Amino acid sequence: MPSKPAPIKKAAKKEPAKKEEEKAPEPAPAPEPAPVEAAPAEAAPAEAAPAPAEGEAAPAEEAPAAPPAEEPKPPTPPPPADEPTSAPVELFIEDKNDTSVTIMWSQPEVVGLTGLDGYTVEICKDGTEDWKAVNEDLQKSCRYVIKNQTTGDRLKIRVVAVNAGGRSPPCALPEAILVKEIADRPKVRLPRFLRQRYVTQVGSKINLTIPFTGKPKPVVTWTKDGQPLDTKRVNIRNSDRDSILFIRTTERDDSGVYEMCVKVDDFEDKATLTLQIVELPGPPASVKIIDTWGFNVALEWTPPKDSGNTDIKGYTVQKADKKTGDWFNVLEHYNRLNATISDLIMGNTYKFRVFSENKCGLSEEAAITKGEAVILKTDIDYKPPKYQEHDFTEAPKFTTALSDRATTVGYSTKLLCSVRGEPKPKVQWMKNQMILGDDPKYRQICVQGICSLEIRKPGNYDGGVYSCKAKNKHGEAIVACKLEVKQAAIPEAGKEKK
Repeated sequence: MPSKPAPIKKAAKKEPAKKEEEKAPEPAPAPEPAPVEAAPAEAAPAEAAPAPAEGEAAPAEEAPAAPPAEEPKPPTPPPPADEPTSAPVELFIEDKNDTSVTIMWSQPEVVGLTGLDGYTVEICKDGTEDWKAVNEDLQKSCRYVIKNQTTGDRLKIRVVAVNAGGRSPPCALPEAILVKEIADRPKVRLPRFLRQRYVTQVGSKINLTIPFTGKPKPVVTWTKDGQPLDTKRVNIRNSDRDSILFIRTTERDDSGVYEMCVKVDDFEDKATLTLQIVELPGPPASVKIIDTWGFNVALEWTPPKDSGNTDIKGYTVQKADKKTGDWFNVLEHYNRLNATISDLIMGNTYKFRVFSENKCGLSEEAAITKGEAVILKTDIDYKPPKYQEHDFTEAPKFTTALSDRATTVGYSTKLLCSVRGEPKPKVQWMKNQMILGDDPKYRQICVQGICSLEIRKPGNYDGGVYSCKAKNKHGEAIVACKLEVKQAAIPEAGKEKK
């Protein structure tokens, strides 16, 4: 039994193959119904399965008949023809200048079965329909630069997607584009230090750089006080990013309001800066002596005719004695137009002059008084005040008393006290109420009220009560203390030897 199924399986495999070969040419002439006939072709092996039953019928052969039916496949039909893609979307201008236009777009929403081959960019002048492709090869990316155009032309632009099915519908810009650089509004970037009045002295150099922005390059113009600049005095140098105002040597006439204007198409921006060229002021117009009294002189003057093109900060007033002719400052940075000069010397004659002052300094010249101020001598009856002299006399009085002391035999010691009195009191030292006198054992000193008694190498009998007595015509005073003289300590070793 197991040996018989083998030839039956071979036969089963051959018969369906022959039937498929016979059926294969039938769908070939009609490609359109091929998908419809594919189902019976696939079912053919299932119908051919019972064929081996004609030779021998075996129940065991029915189960393995299914796998061979899956192996045969129908011939692959030719692919259907592809259709063009949908139109590109979101076409817009990214940038442009005087000779080129840069465009961008997004790929079509519907792409054919075979995919997208590329894009064709086409242009024509406004008012015509003469569309021409500007790219020789298909453009793969969604960005393209249309170059070598004529400035001022108006172009209509469209993009077409291409695949195996052909060209898609075009995606065009809504209106024609003018071939000209995109204009950015101009803006002057005036530096912060120029937003206030710019002050400098006559003869200095000015070199001011003022940045600006704008696209295309803005047209820059300058005016001074509403009038065109004098190019002989002021030089202007313009670049793509800034404008430089240059004056080699400034003069008073260069002061004024300068206006810078940058313009792009119909847009413009302006900035103003104020230059103030200053110099030293002139002297006061006049100065005169108004009055003289005692040791004082009153002056008055008028402001200078030329302030140096800036405010007057003050005045400096000087005086000179006719005897010496030397000038000395009396007032500095003085803000008023009148002043009183005091502390003048009696009997002298004075002249005065006044300088003007601004932020550049003092005027080179001064206004001098025409007249002179004479400080007259006056008779003065001086009576000194009478003072009552103070009575400084007093009886002696000890300000520091004597203190009790103790000393050792053979060691000198001092007793100290202090006394005052007017007239100077006489001082006496006593021991046990006995006047010491000129005993050489004692040294007595009294200097500026400090009294001292030095006892030289006292013995066992020099102890006692010492007192100091001060006396003048107004009275006397006494202080006392006790002096104890002790024996020196004897070492124990010395006692044993004795």
